[in-house]
Amino acid sequence: MRILVAGKGGVGKTTVSALLAYELAERGYSVLALDTDSVPNLAQSLGIPYEEAEKIIPLSKNEELAEKRTGARPGEGWGTLFSLTPKVNDIVDSYGLRISKNLNLVVVGSIDQGKEGCLCPAIALARAFLRHVLLKKGEVIVVDCEAGAEVFGRGLAEKFDVMLCISEPTYKSLRIARKLLKMGRELSISRSFLVINKVQDEVIESLYERVFKNDNIPLLALPFDAELRRCEEAEGGVNSLPRGTPLRKGIKKIVSEIMEG
Repeated sequence: MRILVAGKGGVGKTTVSALLAYELAERGYSVLALDTDSVPNLAQSLGIPYEEAEKIIPLSKNEELAEKRTGARPGEGWGTLFSLTPKVNDIVDSYGLRISKNLNLVVVGSIDQGKEGCLCPAIALARAFLRHVLLKKGEVIVVDCEAGAEVFGRGLAEKFDVMLCISEPTYKSLRIARKLLKMGRELSISRSFLVINKVQDEVIESLYERVFKNDNIPLLALPFDAELRRCEEAEGGVNSLPRGTPLRKGIKKIVSEIMEG
């Protein structure tokens, strides 16, 4: 199964992605977590120390690897010839990080060529890798994507089985989530869910009805959890959250819904 975790900035996409990856791995699935944000921080959320995580070079910025695999070094200038189909089938084993027995991470970085000015060799390598893993069988792939609608313009979103659109419990955030979910449906993503995160005392059902009145989008909720803030202040990953916390229990319900529902 291929799971896309989307949403606007600041809603908790990375936290949800990390918790999903751990829960799926603990259930015995072989999980590959991919960070495709332009400011990657999924590694820290998975428990890799900040000093070590900051040394990770995303695929879309790895000039040496790009040169080896595409035949050209990024920045060599216009008109440079390079392969758009580089070898990528060994990247998880060679450049990925093993988080636990069943969980691996690859930091891909942003592959929005518009931000780079051109389709450079490193971005070509990252895109080829994503195409490869999204067609691979036998793994659960969790993609923490860039904030907003970037992923929907890359020709990749339609390869996902499940989309979790993360929102905060506010009218504005839900309106943005509705737009992203509409884009996902237009790209024929098989199943889409709205996940309202950081819920405290809000009556989310009435807010949901206001925004999603006729959309028939399944609603899932995750509670605000003070333990998460304490973990982050201690520079820990989501794996340091106690198992009985409300957030961990909420993630279990979401995983059961998408994998068994």
